[in-house]
Amino acid sequence: MMAAMGTGALVDALIPPELARAATGRAQDPLAAARARIGAIPIQAQSLAENITLLSGPGGNVVVLRGPDDMIVVDTFVAPAWPRLEESLKGLSAAPVKFVINTHWHFDHTDNNAPLRAGGATLVAHENTKLRMTQPHHLAVLELDFPPSPAAALPQQVFKEGYKLEANGERLAVTHVPPAHTDTDVVVRFEKANVLHTGDVFFNGRYPYIDGSTGGRIDGMIEGAGRLLSLADSDTKIVPGHGPLGTKAELAKYRDMLSTVADRVRKLKASGKSLEECIAAKPFADLDADWGKGAMNGDTFVKVVYGTL
Repeated sequence: MMAAMGTGALVDALIPPELARAATGRAQDPLAAARARIGAIPIQAQSLAENITLLSGPGGNVVVLRGPDDMIVVDTFVAPAWPRLEESLKGLSAAPVKFVINTHWHFDHTDNNAPLRAGGATLVAHENTKLRMTQPHHLAVLELDFPPSPAAALPQQVFKEGYKLEANGERLAVTHVPPAHTDTDVVVRFEKANVLHTGDVFFNGRYPYIDGSTGGRIDGMIEGAGRLLSLADSDTKIVPGHGPLGTKAELAKYRDMLSTVADRVRKLKASGKSLEECIAAKPFADLDADWGKGAMNGDTFVKVVYGTL
């Protein structure tokens, strides 16, 4: 479990309710427990270019572009990690954060929007991210309930298709991906450094979570992975939403896995099999050794795929 947590994946870090009750003697709020568990993961830094750093650990992978006058941050970890995120940013540069880009609405990518905005940063995201953050949500597979985000955490600049930004000797191209992990997804390309932040369209080395409650769908994930492949070459450093830094070959393997699982579950569902019958058929048995390394095993992923076809 601790090894899985080190990758920073949302579903890998959730506390099973029975373990939470055993640890405290009483029921805990599942969302607070998830935040606490994820927030306890250490932050690890990895250089991607002379002025670009990957921070991973307590939530989705964060990328920081720094310069003498300001920094740009992509995604923001979960709320309990804020003191360590703030410390990490100060360790990279004394300059303030000027822009924060959210790859989508989920809490492990947006939780620290408010303190960064309070520090003077402008929050940038797809228009659907701002909309989704103003709404309450229930994520059935994860059994988590989310209230609307506070106004101070909402993006100030939104866009529909794309957003361009030049800073610190780098060109950033932010592009909306049609509904895949959610209907709020964007990818961020650092064009000169050849770095691609995929958000949760790409989970490296594990089954992905797909949020059907806010527009996510398995076919969109396949199409999104294909779109990412078209933006990458053999030298591109690909930052997944969760998991270690990836390559184009690993992204292609992931896309092929998604195509395989969608095809298998689609055939079972079209034959009239219920969700329970699909799970019992173990359609991913031969894939679990490679992809079921996190808390989301093959049975859980059957549920995710079945619900998002």
